Amino acid sequence: MVAFIDKAKIRVISGAGGNGALAWRREKYVDKGGPAGGDGGAGGDVYFVATSDMSTLLDFTHKSVYKAQRGENGRNKNCHGKNGEDLYIKMPVGVLVRDLKSNKLIADLDYDGKTILIAKGGRGGRGNARFATSQKRAPQFCEPGEPSIERELELELKLIADVGLVGMPNAGKSTLISTISAARPKIADYPFTTLVPNLGVVKKPDGDGFVIADIPGLIEGASEGLGLGYEFLRHVQRCKLLLHVVDISNDLNIENYKKINIELEKFDKELSKREQIIVLNKCDAVKDDKAEEIKKQFENELGIKNDIFVISAATRHGIKELLDYLYIKLDSLEDIKIELDIEEDVASLDNDDSDFEITKLNKNTFEVTGGKLKRLASVTDIKNMSQMKRFTNILDSMGVYDGLRECGINNGDTIIAAGIEFTFDENYY
Repeated sequence: MVAFIDKAKIRVISGAGGNGALAWRREKYVDKGGPAGGDGGAGGDVYFVATSDMSTLLDFTHKSVYKAQRGENGRNKNCHGKNGEDLYIKMPVGVLVRDLKSNKLIADLDYDGKTILIAKGGRGGRGNARFATSQKRAPQFCEPGEPSIERELELELKLIADVGLVGMPNAGKSTLISTISAARPKIADYPFTTLVPNLGVVKKPDGDGFVIADIPGLIEGASEGLGLGYEFLRHVQRCKLLLHVVDISNDLNIENYKKINIELEKFDKELSKREQIIVLNKCDAVKDDKAEEIKKQFENELGIKNDIFVISAATRHGIKELLDYLYIKLDSLEDIKIELDIEEDVASLDNDDSDFEITKLNKNTFEVTGGKLKRLASVTDIKNMSQMKRFTNILDSMGVYDGLRECGINNGDTIIAAGIEFTFDENYY
């Protein structure tokens, strides 16, 4: 039996863009040549795709880090680097995605095939051929690729089912779902036999079908976390219809019915308004007239007549009548739409890593670190004056020198920016 996991935390990383190339054209019979550095390839994107082929988040307990392919660096002869491959991660239908950094809900994978961009890959850097102009025919610099986007995400699964089975432990929910579908949950004569939700598909005579979910037994206090039911109450929130299974061999059948409804309302007030069919189960365990007597008690107590069925899941008594009613009832109900506060996911496109940090190492030395500086340093030759000029100009446009002035830097002090060491000159910047 596959373990049922409905919560997981994962880390996704898009592909970084490849660096542009610094290259020159040197071919026989070609006069003077020129810049010929190609662009780097774009990094791969990360997508989540909802699929009905999965029903649990178990896969994400074995692997928690997912990384798209990096773009290739540009090459000489104006050859561009290859783009990194996009990564498509399959998710069960019904998964909610939350960004742990912002604690915002960013996606609801509520139907089969729904595809969401989670992390955009970095743009490839431009090669030196792209910087050539009529005034600057031999640019001595290229551009680094954009960084990847790294995100910590929480996944929460809410099963997508048409019908949810609720009721006290040992009410017979597991027997019922095994009788009307191909689901084979564990069945035993002790409380809390069902430890995880079970899904089954009930086939209609016309070949169509509906999905039914068996939720582990609730008890009084479940909405406060008692018993097993609280952990899985979220799985009935999307159900069109609830089958409330009641064990009529228990003398407290009406009291138990009321207790479950109280817990549903405490957990989510909308659940208390959801369509319910009362299924009085285990009629084979009471005397012939007792089952009808209990049904009348329910009708008098609750004022309900049409939506109460007396069945025996074990002997299949009353099952056909219940299913025939379900087929008609479900066709008349609309899908449940849960109002979710889903934020616009701007973080999936945010490749900006221009933040930097200044540390004063000693009286005359300042260190500047940051992701963008590190990428710039990776394509900067400190022996090339043109490249160093571009490097320092970018630092100025980022506000690095203004930050250094606030930290008390003076002329002649040493700057170490992403490992590149040079002297600060107030008149130069």
